[in-house]
Amino acid sequence: MLKATNVYKGFGDLQVLRGISLTINPGEVVAIIGPSGSGKSTFLRCLNQLETIDQGEIRLDDQVVCGMQGDQLVYSGEAALRQIILRMGMVFQSFNLFPHMSVLQNVIDAPIRVRKMPKEKAIEKAKGLLAKVGLSDKADQYPFQLSGGQQQRVAIARALCMDPDILCFDEPTSALDPELTQEVLAVMRDLAEDNMTMVIVTHEMKFAREVADRVIFMENGVIVEEGPPEQVFNSENPRTRAFTGR
Repeated sequence: MLKATNVYKGFGDLQVLRGISLTINPGEVVAIIGPSGSGKSTFLRCLNQLETIDQGEIRLDDQVVCGMQGDQLVYSGEAALRQIILRMGMVFQSFNLFPHMSVLQNVIDAPIRVRKMPKEKAIEKAKGLLAKVGLSDKADQYPFQLSGGQQQRVAIARALCMDPDILCFDEPTSALDPELTQEVLAVMRDLAEDNMTMVIVTHEMKFAREVADRVIFMENGVIVEEGPPEQVFNSENPRTRAFTGR
């Protein structure tokens, strides 16, 4: 279980997160929606330790990422944080593949370097994951030879190769055209059916409605509304209705 409690985050005078509290349960798919600038991606980056928070608490099961001691925020030690981050995978909107490495090398690099996985085992696992995302025939190609959708599917395989407990997606289809978007969303649907715990920041309303177990609507750094997709997408809240196009 991933739990954030009363999380605040600002950049200078700009307060981006204003007391966010959210629990992600094992096997749950949570979609975070909202207008640009609402704090969605910042919140995801805070969960993944890519940004530090100013106040609040974040924990993964019984492992504390950070919390308040009196009026001071304290992060756990480096070794503890490293173990926590290994349990969380991240897929970015810009793919972030190494251009000088083949597809297979991109997928096996972190498991070998970080998890100390034997190379033969990493290759076997990577080939299985590339098959899962429909890219078995692309293992020896390089990122520049792939479409955007294929690159994003490689990025998903790379994240999965680290055996994360939770997989986070930061607008994974925002850089793709509609046809390539469907390729990536199909892979994410398969992961949802496999009960992969996922937190997905997305502008794909149809996907959120059909795949998510719970939808979070954020605006101005706060959670405006949350609940099952049908509840949120049929909300009587004027702001939620306006954003979802009802």
